[in-house]
Amino acid sequence: MTNHQRDIASAQLPIYIIGAGGIVNTAHLPAYMLAGFYVQGICDIDQDKARATAERFGIKEVFESPEELLKQLPSNAIIDIAVPGPALIPLLEQMPDGSAVLLQKPMGEDLDAAKKILSICKEKKLNAAVNFQLRYAPYILEVKQMINDGLLGEINDIEVNVNVYTPWHLWDFLMASPRVEILYHSIHYIDLVRHLLGNPKSVYAKSTKHPSMPALASVRSNIIMDYGDMTRANILTNHCHNYGTPKQQSYIKFEGTKGAVLINFGALINYPRGEADNFEYVFLEDGKEPQWQEKKIEGSWFPHAFIGSMEQLMLAAAGKIEKPDNAVEDCIHTMACTEAAYMSCERGGIKPNELI
Repeated sequence: MTNHQRDIASAQLPIYIIGAGGIVNTAHLPAYMLAGFYVQGICDIDQDKARATAERFGIKEVFESPEELLKQLPSNAIIDIAVPGPALIPLLEQMPDGSAVLLQKPMGEDLDAAKKILSICKEKKLNAAVNFQLRYAPYILEVKQMINDGLLGEINDIEVNVNVYTPWHLWDFLMASPRVEILYHSIHYIDLVRHLLGNPKSVYAKSTKHPSMPALASVRSNIIMDYGDMTRANILTNHCHNYGTPKQQSYIKFEGTKGAVLINFGALINYPRGEADNFEYVFLEDGKEPQWQEKKIEGSWFPHAFIGSMEQLMLAAAGKIEKPDNAVEDCIHTMACTEAAYMSCERGGIKPNELI
């Protein structure tokens, strides 16, 4: 736990959660317990689910509806909204003005919804952040520290490669969604890239279905984020590698002018059980052969990264920082990149036979 987290935990800012689904039980609440955050209340449209979650994590108050929860909020409450995208805007419109609110990603189902969310947050003066939590995974925090310390030099290459089998059936609502892979998964990598490199000049993408999962809109994606002639940022995902775990892989690679990092992150392999992470790095030294080294990183994407998302909002709510790092004003750019990716998918590439 960082000093910031200790300060926040001791301040006892109460968290109230709307939604008691899988992500709340497997990531939000385990993370908050690790950090010592104080969860006071919860509600869900399935009251049995809310009560079971409250019992599992020792949450004192269970509310029958969001309306009941919002009526009883203390002035210093943090509201964690973990509901499917279509339910987000109606809930935001009910938030008390000036509230501190953490929104589960994505920030709406498309850019129009994201703009509406941003507008509501500004109108109601909400201190609002989005749970793009990969930014705060312990191994990403280590990379950011290396970058800040100048150890990697200028980053000129980021590559994400995911080749796994994802049991999409665990999320029923995705079966009816017109957007799946980029919006609900690769958006994390889009957010990470622009968090580190800034907003790209343009985005190229193609997202595809798979014969084994025909009910889903898309389960594989190729995304290129354009940062000019000297910097490469590529995202390649395949969630349909159902050929056993030996050849499954998921890594993030960073290359700079002075060094490189390769993170093999195991959360997606043999999901939801997952496998161990591995963090390797190398620094270039004149006259020496590059020597890769391993470093033990405590914690992983799930659940530890979820501490960072909430921590940012709590720091802002406590007046320790002006805005959360993951504020809606920043995350709207992740949604714009995601929208650009889908527009690129629709427009397609250059047709060679038309050039002859």
